[in-house]
Amino acid sequence: MNDSVRTRPDGSERPLSTAYDTALLDLDGVVYAGGEAIAHAVESLGTARDGGMHLAYVTNNAARTPGTVAGHLTELGIPAEPGDVITSAQAVARLMSDQLPSGSRVLVIGAEGLRVALRERGLVPVESLDDDPAAVVQGYGGPDMPWSRLMEASYAVARGLPWFASNTDLTIPSARGIAPGNGSAVEVVRIATGAEPQVAGKPQPPMHRETILRTGAERPLVVGDRLDTDIEGAFVGGVDSLLVLTGVTTAATLLAARPEHRPTFVGEDLRTLLQPHPAVSGSAGEGFRCGGWTASVEDGELALDGQGERIDALRALCAVAWTAAGEGSCALDAGKALARLGW
Repeated sequence: MNDSVRTRPDGSERPLSTAYDTALLDLDGVVYAGGEAIAHAVESLGTARDGGMHLAYVTNNAARTPGTVAGHLTELGIPAEPGDVITSAQAVARLMSDQLPSGSRVLVIGAEGLRVALRERGLVPVESLDDDPAAVVQGYGGPDMPWSRLMEASYAVARGLPWFASNTDLTIPSARGIAPGNGSAVEVVRIATGAEPQVAGKPQPPMHRETILRTGAERPLVVGDRLDTDIEGAFVGGVDSLLVLTGVTTAATLLAARPEHRPTFVGEDLRTLLQPHPAVSGSAGEGFRCGGWTASVEDGELALDGQGERIDALRALCAVAWTAAGEGSCALDAGKALARLGW
């Protein structure tokens, strides 16, 4: 097995908020869901900030402007400035401006956040193919975006215009459950045209580049709830990551994660930013230990022995599952072990 493949979560003797200079925080599913703050987020981020950690908010949602997002965070009790917010709209606008002459018209399928980002990079948003655009860009347009906008994008892409997408998240968390994201809308245009867009948002490199350029982080920690965007984005960027289980990723999904989706650290919520992380010890032969738990394989199933904090049990189970999976995805049955932990 490749020695660089992660087979267990890391430990940290220091709280993560002091071990890293900047937290690159996802928003939906990490800081808030459906517009409301997630439990423990406000106080945990306030304590991390007061302790000297720089907080930056990195979102694949291209609909809202950084100013709007910062205002929302401030209303929730998390003081933020527009410069603290990095969006996939900014990343895709930079990607497009690197390829298009200044002043180029761009057909926008999305919301105001995308239009503002394009203007900042010297590009001119237009609404119709009849406006003779040089390219088309697609971003999340909110729950009320009409089907006619996807038709307009399809006409433009089918004509051969360069096609860009802010991000391809298939789903987003909402107050009522999991809803279709921009990636679902991108799939509609892909099916209609057979084309492939250039994508800027997490986990693609343009988003990581935009984030580092805007924050100046030297030792960043990516904090997210999604394996296929936040954690993979950190993997692609070569930086450490923290997965919190307050969004779309379940404990079972984490245990089955492929190498590029395995986070450096695992926590239940943002309180884990303020805590040391116990190391996982042991081996496949003797079992893996974390806190008061020992995890192993028994009769083709993941098994647990001991007691203590349930997140420590999950960390030990990750070590068993990821070691067994190697460079693939673990197929061991985790149902009984997770049920014991209430997951």
